[in-house]
Amino acid sequence: MNQVFNKDILQGKIAFVTGGGTGITGGVAKAFAEHGAKLAITSRKEENLAAMKAEVESFGGECFTVAADVRDFEAVENAIAATREHYGKIDIVVNGAAGNFLCAANELSPNGFGTVVDIDTKGTFNVCRASFEALKESKGQILNISATLHYLATPMQIHVSAAKAGVDAITRNLSVEWGRHGIRVNGIAPGPIEDTEGMKRLLMPELKEKLTRKIPLQRFGKIADIENAALFLTSDAASYVNGVTLVVDGGQWLLGTSLA
Repeated sequence: MNQVFNKDILQGKIAFVTGGGTGITGGVAKAFAEHGAKLAITSRKEENLAAMKAEVESFGGECFTVAADVRDFEAVENAIAATREHYGKIDIVVNGAAGNFLCAANELSPNGFGTVVDIDTKGTFNVCRASFEALKESKGQILNISATLHYLATPMQIHVSAAKAGVDAITRNLSVEWGRHGIRVNGIAPGPIEDTEGMKRLLMPELKEKLTRKIPLQRFGKIADIENAALFLTSDAASYVNGVTLVVDGGQWLLGTSLA
């Protein structure tokens, strides 16, 4: 994609990103660094972050890595503390750590359901709660990566649908409760993004053509589409946007069709 924003739109900002090593959130993290932000990225295993750190540093960006499982509140607190010690502040928190797999509801185990809720919903709360004091100090912001699965119904995705519905509730509630502290809380709900690993495995040529017809814009999204939405929401251009989960799906969910 062509450059949309000034390269220094996030200059001087410190961004703490969960799930920032790969996929959509990895793309968002890299885009932040390309536009002036300094990064702290976290995952359960620090070695999973090495490739992103190297890529960011290859173009002159700064990337601090710290291991933490978002399901473990103490570990998240320690990661936030380490980031503040390293950079002195945190301005942006992105919740992108997530779990997903396809499974029919009647075959889904309670443990499988609970694991996704623990990572997506509880993990999002843990990171938000642990970063509150830092964001209050910086009058910073939170960006939660959600989905459109729960807007109507998506077969084989009851666990993720429930988890992301919880993430949206967190976004709305915190935007109201924490707005008085100068903290903005927003979200992005990506639609079908073709350059993710999951979609690459799914999209055989004949299936891609069939699924494309279900999208009003007649194309799948790119990670760059989510990057641009994230840059907008975290920039001063969106300084009066609060409590919104921005859908970036080409209008697909409005047709009431499922890509699952």
